[in-house]
Amino acid sequence: MAFILLFSVVKIVPQGREFTVERFGKYTKTLNPGIHMLTPFVERVGRRMNMMEQVLDVPTQEVITKDNAMVKVDGIVFIQVMDAAKAAYRVDDLPYAISQLCMTNLRTVVGSMELDEVLSQRDSINTRLLHVIDSATEPWGVKVNRIEIKDLTPPVDITNAMARQMKAERERRAVITEADGEKQAAIARAEGAKQSAILEAEGRKEAAFRDAEAREREAEAEARATAMVSEAIARGDVNAINYFVAQKYVEAFAELARSPQQKTVIVPSEMGALVGSIAGIGELVGLARAQQDTPRPASPPPSASPAAAPVAPRRPRGGVPLTE
Repeated sequence: MAFILLFSVVKIVPQGREFTVERFGKYTKTLNPGIHMLTPFVERVGRRMNMMEQVLDVPTQEVITKDNAMVKVDGIVFIQVMDAAKAAYRVDDLPYAISQLCMTNLRTVVGSMELDEVLSQRDSINTRLLHVIDSATEPWGVKVNRIEIKDLTPPVDITNAMARQMKAERERRAVITEADGEKQAAIARAEGAKQSAILEAEGRKEAAFRDAEAREREAEAEARATAMVSEAIARGDVNAINYFVAQKYVEAFAELARSPQQKTVIVPSEMGALVGSIAGIGELVGLARAQQDTPRPASPPPSASPAAAPVAPRRPRGGVPLTE
């Protein structure tokens, strides 16, 4: 009897638990973790409440969305008892009540959304459920910490349609990406062609500038040569004009001979005279060199008559045959 009396009077509350005390069936106080003494035959422990955070499973249920699509939804809810007396005496079977509350609100929230929104906005659904269920369980002394949707399963036909849609979307993105790549490649090729044309035009410009500069230099040299010939003519030197005319004559005849369409070259009769003149000039140059190589004799006496100067033979005018 003493042992039974001691066991009914002394109560030890473990950590994370709270016990309610009833006196003749009426709630009087709550026992916190530790050792406590009760009045024998008067007070007794009413409810043993778990004050730690608990995880409740929300059963799977079928919900019709706003666009008449059937989906299967389940979830989990994390709760914690904050007031042991309220949780013990204001609701019967607290886990079952919270589970049913979550199911009804989950059906309401998901039913007000379309299927695409349900599949893509789980965070929004969790937030709305948390706000509603936390407000509903506050009078029970329970704090709802989190609600998470664990699984969303659409029908098989909708799943197949979604798979086809995803495949078509990815094919569309692939085509767009390929078109963008071809566009960038065409732009790059056009830019390269543009740069090439610009560089080629700059090269032609530089070449034209160089050609013009060369022609200008050539014209200046030609002008200086013409001025020198003009000065020689003004001084009475006829050989200068003859040399100038002969040079142009030879250059024109050379161009005529180099023509790719010229099969036969007819040598004019004046060419023989030109060749004869060149041969005569060669003989005169040789004679002058011979005179420079021989020693000069002493001056003859005044009475001596000067020797007759040799006269170069004249070549007759007419055509002279040329052989290779």
